[in-house]
Amino acid sequence: MKAQLVYESMFGNSEKVARAVGEGLARYVDVELHDVADCTPGALPDDVELLVVGGPTHAFSMSRQATREDAIRQGASQGVAARGLREWLAGLPADLRRLPFATFDTRVSRARRIPGSAARSAARALRRRNGRIVAATESFYVNDVAGPLADHELTRAILWGERIGASVLRGSTGDLEAS
Repeated sequence: MKAQLVYESMFGNSEKVARAVGEGLARYVDVELHDVADCTPGALPDDVELLVVGGPTHAFSMSRQATREDAIRQGASQGVAARGLREWLAGLPADLRRLPFATFDTRVSRARRIPGSAARSAARALRRRNGRIVAATESFYVNDVAGPLADHELTRAILWGERIGASVLRGSTGDLEAS
């Protein structure tokens, strides 16, 4: 089985989480890891059997050009202002034919109870395209806007990736509601 993991990262924290998720997934499936800034907008290879996407929560959702520009003003050294996960997802085919997917985000730990989530927004976008969610959305926490990641978050990310890989291989994934 081939999985594609597409991430957006401005300060490097979402990339670290994506790599950890990929490490866990790789114990069960072949994984290709891609920074959304390097992806062709909306491109998804025909042989992808699992899609995992993640990025930072900006202003209660996926980043927008304005929030990415703000991150760059705050010192972000990764990502591009013009394109992020939101734009890449918008370019995907209208019908993903029940492609299994999972989504994650990073967020500042002091905002654990904020109502919005990049992971939930991405999950909604993929469900609108007839994707099939196979794991509840997951948030990973950073101690401040620029990081670092909170203690044990990379371990949690590896374990989350393992759970997704194992469940997809078992075929026991039914449709889950995006939280």
